[in-house]
Amino acid sequence: MKVLILSITAGYGHHAAAKSVAGALTEKGVEVESVDVYKSVNKLLYWAVDKFYLIFTKYTRKPYSAIYNHLATKKRSEKKRHSSGFLTRYCSKRFEKFVAESQPDVIVCTHVYASLIINDLKRKNKFTDIPTIGIVTDYTMHPFWDCVPFTEYVEVANEIVSEEAKALGIEESKILPLGIPIDKKFTKASEKNDARKALNLPIDKKIVLVMAGSMGYGDIPSIISDIHKYDKDCLVLAVCGNNKKHYKKLTSLANNNVKIFTFTENINLFMDAADCIITKPGGLSTSEAIAKELPMIFVNPIPGHEEKNLQFFTSNNAGIDATGQLKVYDALYQLFDSPGKLDEIKKQLSALAKPNATDDIANFVISICEKDNRSR
Repeated sequence: MKVLILSITAGYGHHAAAKSVAGALTEKGVEVESVDVYKSVNKLLYWAVDKFYLIFTKYTRKPYSAIYNHLATKKRSEKKRHSSGFLTRYCSKRFEKFVAESQPDVIVCTHVYASLIINDLKRKNKFTDIPTIGIVTDYTMHPFWDCVPFTEYVEVANEIVSEEAKALGIEESKILPLGIPIDKKFTKASEKNDARKALNLPIDKKIVLVMAGSMGYGDIPSIISDIHKYDKDCLVLAVCGNNKKHYKKLTSLANNNVKIFTFTENINLFMDAADCIITKPGGLSTSEAIAKELPMIFVNPIPGHEEKNLQFFTSNNAGIDATGQLKVYDALYQLFDSPGKLDEIKKQLSALAKPNATDDIANFVISICEKDNRSR
C-alpha cells in the first residue's frame, strides 16, 4: 500500500498538513512519498512561487484580495470548470512521468493547485484508477476547488465548510468534514504550570503568545506596543518564524516582559503555557490553537483565504478581530475583563475542535486503498 502526498509551495500550512498526514500513515505501516509538485516540475517555478507569494500578499494586499475575491465569487461555466489553464497543463505534462514511476494506490493533495494538476492528468484519462483526495487547509473553500471534478473526495475543516463546498457545486458524497490535519503533539495538552516550568516562564503572570507565521509575516513591534497599553502585568512571547532579519530587528525589544523567539518546534508547549494567542488567521495555526482551546486574537491576515478564515471565526464567536477599529489592547480587555467572554470563546473552540482529524484522514485513506485493492 503506497500513498503519494502532493503539496505546493505557498506558505507553510500546506506542507505542515502533508507532513501530519504522512506521519499518521507511516505510523500505521503505509508507505508514503511526499512531494512539492512545483519543486519536482521546475525548480525555478518553485523558487518564483515561494518568493512572489510572500511579495504579493505582503506588498500588494488590496489588489491580491480583490483578485482572490473575484475568483472566489466568479461563476464559472461548465466548460471552464472542466478545462485547465496553461500552468496546470505545463505542470501535469511534466509530472506525469513522476506519478507513473511512483505507482501510488492513493493520491492526497494538500493544495488546490496540486489537485488541479492531478485532475488535468485524469481529464486526459491518465491514472483514473487511482483515487484522489483533496485536503482544504482553511476554514473556507479556495477558488478552483469547483474545477477538480475528477478528484474523488474533498476533505474540509468541518460541517460548516461542507455547506460552502456544496454551494460551489461539489457533490455531497465527495465531501469529508473530518477536520484540518495537524501534528498529534497539539492534541496532547500539558498542564499550564507544567508547560511554564518546562519553558522557564513565570507561573503567576498572564502570558500572551504572539505568532507571525513561518514567514515572519506581520508587524510584531506594533503588536507588542499595543499589548503594553493593556495595563495588567503580562509577559509577551513573540515567535517570529523563519525570518532571521525580522528576528534580529526584534531582539532589541526583549526585556523582562517580552521574550523573542525564532521558529520553534515546540510551539505546542508555548500554547499550553499561554493564556491567549495573537496571530494571523492561518488555517493550520488556528487549528492548532483550537485543539488547545486557546483563545485567539486575530491580526494581519494574508489577503484572500485568511480574511475568509477571520470571518469564519468571528462569525462563530470563536475569536476576536483586532484588524480594524478594535485594537489589540481592546481585545485583551474584552477577553480577560468582560464577564463571560473568555468562557464563550472556549466553548465555541471546543465545539469546532476536530482533535482526531489527522488519524481520521489517515484511516479513510487506508480504507479506500483497501477497497480499491479488493475491487481489482
